[in-house]
Amino acid sequence: MSKLGNLGARLYRGEVGYDFIGKRKIWYGISILITITAIVGLAVRGLNMGIEFSGGAVFTTPKTTVSATEAQHKAEAAAGGHQAMVQKLGGGALRIQISGLDTKQAVPVQEELAKDLNVPVKQVNTQLVGPSWGEQIANKAWLGLGIFMVLVVIYLAISFEWRMAIAALIALIHDLTITVGVYALVGFEVTPGTVIGLLTILGYSLYDTVVVFDSLKEAGKDITKQTRFTYSEIANRSINGTLVRSINTTIVALLPVAGLLFVGGGVLGAGMLNDISLALFVGLAAGAYSSIFIATPLVSDFKNSEPQMKALAKRVRAKRAADAAKGASEEDPQDGTAVGTSGAAEGDDAAVVGPPAQSATRDRGRGRTSGKRR
Repeated sequence: MSKLGNLGARLYRGEVGYDFIGKRKIWYGISILITITAIVGLAVRGLNMGIEFSGGAVFTTPKTTVSATEAQHKAEAAAGGHQAMVQKLGGGALRIQISGLDTKQAVPVQEELAKDLNVPVKQVNTQLVGPSWGEQIANKAWLGLGIFMVLVVIYLAISFEWRMAIAALIALIHDLTITVGVYALVGFEVTPGTVIGLLTILGYSLYDTVVVFDSLKEAGKDITKQTRFTYSEIANRSINGTLVRSINTTIVALLPVAGLLFVGGGVLGAGMLNDISLALFVGLAAGAYSSIFIATPLVSDFKNSEPQMKALAKRVRAKRAADAAKGASEEDPQDGTAVGTSGAAEGDDAAVVGPPAQSATRDRGRGRTSGKRR
């Protein structure tokens, strides 16, 4: 068995573990710091909305020797300062996207681009996107996101309980905020592909969270009828029991997305892949983090506020104190070794107080003394 598999088995059996619940305030603090950074980045820099949302024009040129950087400068000059994004297509063609252009502005820009790039005007294909269409897309995206959140809460409340539903909802909002904040800080364009990526990572984050919740639900059955573990300890054991599975699932999911983002978008220059791959990469990592460090600790906090869980924790502490006192009473106050209580109570000479090695030495010494007397 591999080392990771052996560790996973030991974590599942509770032989080893990390106190995620006990250190939850640290994770809360880290999440709050990251979330504040994301919100500040969103407020200061804002999102770079694509033409699907802001409106504009897309010009596709035939093969040209002009580089993408040079074409970007020429396009922005031709568009009167409007921001342009240029992507190199197969065969040397260019895809030039300029936000904020209307129908009247598109024709002069098309002619100017054809002149600057030294290509025929008729071979420059123009596609216009109105801002009203982009607004409709944005409204549908928000509507879809809202419906998804409502269905998630209803499902978790029915399958598990409302506390888990609230914790999962907070974790999902946490993942969304971080992902959108990274988009604002990095400056990547927000397109419909980005929205698809966001919905995808929400599903993944929910799956990872439900795995832990399911383990917690099974372990928490009839929890108030025992006095061995508190709810926080049960929750911590559930996280540790599914930890290796969550790590493996996240790594396997991140590897192809990383290839899509860093190799496809960075090395090969496939810029259209960046809008969805960045959302997937950041969201998958944030989802794995929130399912372990946010969702389950929040459930523990919610449950520990209940009177029955407070009473359970009190009984567990009392039992442990009684067990500790009982264990101390069975040890000699001088040398700490176990005492044969039944023999000592009856005055039996077989009840020897002292380390076993010392007792055996005394017995051998007595034997030698008696032998000499004979």
